Amino acid sequence: MSQENLELLGQSIAPGESRTVDFSMAKLYTTTKVEIPIIIERALEPGPTVLLTAGIHGDEINGVEIVRQLIARKMNKPKAGTVISIPILNIFGFLNAERAFPDGRDLNRSFPGTKTGSLASRVAYHFTKEILPKADYCMDFHTGGASRFNAAQVRIVAGDKQLLELAKVFQAPFTVYSGNIRKSFRSTCEKLGVPILLYEGGKSLESHKQIVKTGVDGVCRVLDSLGMLQDQFVKPPLTESGVLIEKSRWVRAQRSGLLHVKIKCNKLVQKGEFLATITDPYGTMRFKVLAPNDGYIINVNHAPIVHQGDAIFHISTQAGSI
Repeated sequence: MSQENLELLGQSIAPGESRTVDFSMAKLYTTTKVEIPIIIERALEPGPTVLLTAGIHGDEINGVEIVRQLIARKMNKPKAGTVISIPILNIFGFLNAERAFPDGRDLNRSFPGTKTGSLASRVAYHFTKEILPKADYCMDFHTGGASRFNAAQVRIVAGDKQLLELAKVFQAPFTVYSGNIRKSFRSTCEKLGVPILLYEGGKSLESHKQIVKTGVDGVCRVLDSLGMLQDQFVKPPLTESGVLIEKSRWVRAQRSGLLHVKIKCNKLVQKGEFLATITDPYGTMRFKVLAPNDGYIINVNHAPIVHQGDAIFHISTQAGSI
């Protein structure tokens, strides 16, 4: 909580100072430097350091837009403490509109990384060593992969009371218990003792206005709860109580063919409710997809065609209020 100079990537940022620091890790084939801008805003008053990250997957635009809006609207300028904003962590993937690094590695499966490993591993290593230890809290922004649309949700580890309280403050429509995946950014945060909220919403290569608004509002609520939100910004009002998804399952395609989804994401469905049809291109097959249980639909596959075994819906099997 002390408000001393922040030493980051060889630079010293004083209390009350604004600074953009370039995290430079590699070059393109043309020898052009690839730099990741890190926007740092410090208040004169002491307080926690909050790290905002997006674009770990280069095709996940909603998270980039959330952090961009916070910066553009100056909500990242705290009245106490420090906000470190990284709108695009995987700048390589963003340039190519692709999920992974040029070496095919998933940055979010490369943490904490190694100094002499793959390109993704090296970026993860230096980020973990030089940036992450400065944070007291982290909020990381993602979307559903490929054509899978995620309902706005915060993912936390079950049994972590501090994260559950932060999730209540963020107030996404859904809070989902989700175990940490080995070598993920979230698992590295847990090992370093940095509380992290992972926000998911929408799908790849799409900017969704409501998903973005929910993310921006959630960050503002968290900053306000930490005494960091500037007084000129009105804390977004609390809406209806969110839903806590304690357990869930995937509904998978039992046939290959054209997928016709009949319900919207976020919907509370009943067992046996009609969710979708799968047809063949020739008009001879029509297979109904029915809900296997009562639950909330928190992910919908928007792909027009699917193979047998593809995940097409994510449905809760145990849920309560938060």
